[in-house]
Amino acid sequence: MHLNNGAAADASYSPVHMADVLAIGGANPAKHAVLILGTAQLGLPYGAANITGLPPEDMAIALIRAAVRAGVTSIETARAYGDSERRIGLALGDPNLPQLAIVTKLDPMAEIPVDAPADQAVRAARASLAASREALRRDHLNVLLLHRAAHRTNWGGAVWDLLRGEREASRIGWLGVSVQSPSEAQAALEDPDVRHIQLPYNLLDRRWEESGAASALRRRSEVVVHARSILLQGLLAGSPQARWPVIPGVSGPDVLALLTQLARDLGRSSLTDLCIAFVRAQDWINGVTIGMETMEQLNTNLACFERAPLGPDQITAVRAALPSASERLLDPAQWPNESAMRASS
Repeated sequence: MHLNNGAAADASYSPVHMADVLAIGGANPAKHAVLILGTAQLGLPYGAANITGLPPEDMAIALIRAAVRAGVTSIETARAYGDSERRIGLALGDPNLPQLAIVTKLDPMAEIPVDAPADQAVRAARASLAASREALRRDHLNVLLLHRAAHRTNWGGAVWDLLRGEREASRIGWLGVSVQSPSEAQAALEDPDVRHIQLPYNLLDRRWEESGAASALRRRSEVVVHARSILLQGLLAGSPQARWPVIPGVSGPDVLALLTQLARDLGRSSLTDLCIAFVRAQDWINGVTIGMETMEQLNTNLACFERAPLGPDQITAVRAALPSASERLLDPAQWPNESAMRASS
């Protein structure tokens, strides 16, 4: 990890909870990105390759507990992820579980216009925080991300000011932003209060390196970076049930054929293994968020993280073999079908 572990002792963020340290990676000396349990699928039916739908509550709770017992130290959720936060709160009620860090997101507040009075947006943000705390069964939120990057400056910065005040009152450990694009990430990096960024990234996505965003993230080494969408809602895992979006110039079978050949040539056990190994090899990424709704998926992902990431020559081979994907494919919010789900990005 490129995180400076000394950041955990930053006096401006005291008192430090152990779960906050776990959330920023300060208690994990791993050199490569670790597995973060994504929970959109545990709160609502989500994903282009999801054929099982929303798992029953007992199965969701069992999956969370199994992940924690297997060594997962951080979990990501959001107010917009349906029943996810409540189910996490139930699962973590077991006092025998190891301590777990929770990264959650503020409500997207889609009903609040950008020209609304600032106090209206602040009331909505307060309600979101209260609902998250009640559902998660904890007063202190380890990491709170804006679900929409624009909310850092919208309404005259009033919502962001509220969150900074919550952090100073030790009701939030760390603040951050969920971004959709390199430009949003670079804007967020200009704010010293941003200490956590979640972004979409996979082996088809070259925007982060080409735009200079990856280099900017390296320079702010105290900022933790979690990558999501590494399987592109399951499309890149090669599931026969996956519904590829109809986008001109995009052929799902052709992409999967290239990935299959690469996995074979590089000695990876599956397309999922290849995708994970690629992202884990990026030195500017601390954690890899992967959503899952079944025990089989959890076990598969855990096994992939036990293997080594790709080496530099292998990364070069992947980039040489794969075309650069368009933003229409990389951003599920732009998919022309119902498999995209903007609220969960």
